[in-house]
Amino acid sequence: MSDLAREPALPLTGERTVPGLDVENYWFRRHEAVYLALAPACAGALVLDAGVGEGYGAALLASSARRVVGVELDPAVAAHVAARYPTVGVTRADLQALPVADGTVDALVTLQVIEHLWDQPGFLAECARVLRPGGRLFCATPNRLTFSPGAGPDDRPLNPFHTRELTGPELAGLVADAGLAVESLTGLHHGPALRALDARHGGSLIDAQIALALSGAPWPDQLAADVAAVSAGDFELRADEIDASLDLLVSAVRRP
Repeated sequence: MSDLAREPALPLTGERTVPGLDVENYWFRRHEAVYLALAPACAGALVLDAGVGEGYGAALLASSARRVVGVELDPAVAAHVAARYPTVGVTRADLQALPVADGTVDALVTLQVIEHLWDQPGFLAECARVLRPGGRLFCATPNRLTFSPGAGPDDRPLNPFHTRELTGPELAGLVADAGLAVESLTGLHHGPALRALDARHGGSLIDAQIALALSGAPWPDQLAADVAAVSAGDFELRADEIDASLDLLVSAVRRP
């Protein structure tokens, strides 16, 4: 039995991804790929993971960072992270009022979080406040152009847990408006193995999964096996074709 066959300690609600479920493996690996890409930049740093979620990403960063503190408002989720990931410090707080002194954090990581927040500019201002001069923000979010095709900037997302989804220029603009200097904007894409699976499953591995989730129909054996075999290395972070990317990642620095 693989590690993905273990029942996760947190329930799968659709609000956050969790490790430990074969049917959730695609989404888990998609998020894990970004954490892995950021790990070298967080080595030796004091890292704040704002919206730590299940905690697997913060634990990954903690393997090389000087210290990682996760911020989570939900008491059950915070307790889960503290119990399952002892290398991660956890504090309960609203992301709009981070319990951190001004200019004290080397790196602030917030992945798949900003789309859940009502006051996105206020949150990014808080991120800028707690970063030390020269400290870096890493913010990832689904690309509205591919996550919700046809939706406009003022449309309420179909995902009930999202408040506002962003495009690349919108995300970069919000970060710049918070007083941070944007260093890069990259997009997450399917690599060759996932593009082959897209072709195998009617043009989109994502759509094949969503269609079955909505219908409640059992998964075909081939789809189940293909999803369970996805790895973080099957995704690519690139600076080209931002509008066609699945997720967006902005890196920004607080000016001295």
